Amino acid sequence: MVQAAVFALSGSVALLGDALHNAADALTAVPLGVAFLLGRRAATRRYTYGYGRAEDLAGVVIVLTIAASAVPALYAAVDRLLHPRDVSHLWAVAAAALVGFLGNEWVARYRIRTGRRIGSAALVADGLHARTDGFTSLAVLLGAGGSAVGWRAADPVVGLLITVAILLVLKDAAREVFRRLMDSVDPALVAAGEAALRGVPGVRDVGQVRMRWIGHALRAEADIVLDPQLTLARGHRIAVAAEHALIHGVPRLTAATVHLDHTPEDGGADPHAALAHHAPAR
Repeated sequence: MVQAAVFALSGSVALLGDALHNAADALTAVPLGVAFLLGRRAATRRYTYGYGRAEDLAGVVIVLTIAASAVPALYAAVDRLLHPRDVSHLWAVAAAALVGFLGNEWVARYRIRTGRRIGSAALVADGLHARTDGFTSLAVLLGAGGSAVGWRAADPVVGLLITVAILLVLKDAAREVFRRLMDSVDPALVAAGEAALRGVPGVRDVGQVRMRWIGHALRAEADIVLDPQLTLARGHRIAVAAEHALIHGVPRLTAATVHLDHTPEDGGADPHAALAHHAPAR
């Protein structure tokens, strides 16, 4: 609000771009907060995994909000380059830029600290986004300084640079949201899960291990190979131990489904043969 009021007073398009960027950053907290509230709801027979995916939908809204903030900032900067105009009240522009930097840094620290505490990559990324916004606020100071020494193009040039910064943040945010929607996980987490499973007594080998984020928690599916002579009860105990090892070995993992397989028996048929014709074509 302070930056918008100073823009109306001074006509600084660099400050306008920063104000729009900061407003977009503030608005991104709304869908993220709604997603966190939805994520607390218990699973139902329709939403059997719960409502954690609301965080991914919030990510889409955040990307669209950031994109929308770039359009008016770009238009105003280009228009000012084509139709130059002096910027007035430079002291107010500089003060508003400094306020924007301090406000963004405070928000960034709070979001990053909270995100790391609860294990939310989205909230940490949003905090880093706010920190980037703080540095774009400092760029407005450069524009005010250029205008003060008589360089009329300084303000719209800084406005264009801020638009570029918005687009770079947009690219990174869109990439992270796309990866989350496609169930992307850090390969190091999969490797940590495989190592944890191999350390469980009774596990002879580890098959496929898959993970996905649901909100800011991980779920896993894993295949383990056991001795074919084990009793059902013993096999179940090993499966429970395997899930326990995964939960302790992989950060933010809350549950896992463990499938039991066994080493081939002499002359025995493949127990998965009945599923062969259901396998997807490769």
